[in-house]
Amino acid sequence: MEGDDGMDQLPAREIECLLVLAEELHFGRTACRLGYSQSRVSQLIAALERRIGTKLVERTSRRVELSRFGAEFVSEVGPAYAQLVGVVGQARDRAKRGGLPELRIGFQGSAYEEVTEALRRFRVRYPISVVVQEIPLGSPFSAVLDGAVDCAVALLPVQDERLTVGFRFPPQDQYLAVGATHPFARREFLDVEDLAAVDLISSAGDAPDYWTEAQVPPTTPSGTELRSTTSVSTLQEGLTLVAGSEHAMLLCRPFVERSTRRDVRCVPVTGLSGTSQLGLIWRTDRTTPQLEYLARLLAEESARAASTA
Repeated sequence: MEGDDGMDQLPAREIECLLVLAEELHFGRTACRLGYSQSRVSQLIAALERRIGTKLVERTSRRVELSRFGAEFVSEVGPAYAQLVGVVGQARDRAKRGGLPELRIGFQGSAYEEVTEALRRFRVRYPISVVVQEIPLGSPFSAVLDGAVDCAVALLPVQDERLTVGFRFPPQDQYLAVGATHPFARREFLDVEDLAAVDLISSAGDAPDYWTEAQVPPTTPSGTELRSTTSVSTLQEGLTLVAGSEHAMLLCRPFVERSTRRDVRCVPVTGLSGTSQLGLIWRTDRTTPQLEYLARLLAEESARAASTA
């Protein structure tokens, strides 16, 4: 039901009809352009006049012309209507391409070769801009949930029904990063119980407890409490502290293999209950064909990388 002002709903058809009539100044030609009958055109114009409350069109047996108010209204509403039509058309085009005007993807740390190759292939199919940004190490989900990015490559696990894990990267062994002068730097490998001897760096942020404990366990398998007095927002912050030999940090194999720091040594750790694993995540209610396609590309590139390793 309409409100007192008669404008509870935008009278798009009525406005479109008036704009065409303003060009044609002929009910027959207007009806032909719009695919309506002449009586339908008359009904739409009359309905718009009732909504506004004044005469918009003067019609005689010889000619059709806009009233003074009608001419002013057309000059005001015409550009706005054209802009609205353009916005709707752009949205329709985006929907045909997959729903996103650009792809904003967040990363914890850096993007590996298989990820960058997947993004290159992605842009071949979807010629839209790809915006890459780093997300805080200890806030793996906030940027996705808040809409700051469309998806993110972040450390698992994810136990939130609002988030979809589109692709899980292969699980990776974990290493302990220590300063080059730390006693552990000379070891070939470490047992998980050795972690009790270091001050582990944790991640600062709003990550849920289950995620934080998965990255830095509170105790060893034997029950020995692990020490963690410092937290950082980025991997580089953590490595800077590690280089001073007062702290240590758990890292996954892909990052270790790409690290070139000479003041940090990474030693494999055995006995951890879980492995480190990344995943491509996005908001469940914002799933698009583009995101699902990117997940498929990551699966293909990861399989290719594994076969050539």
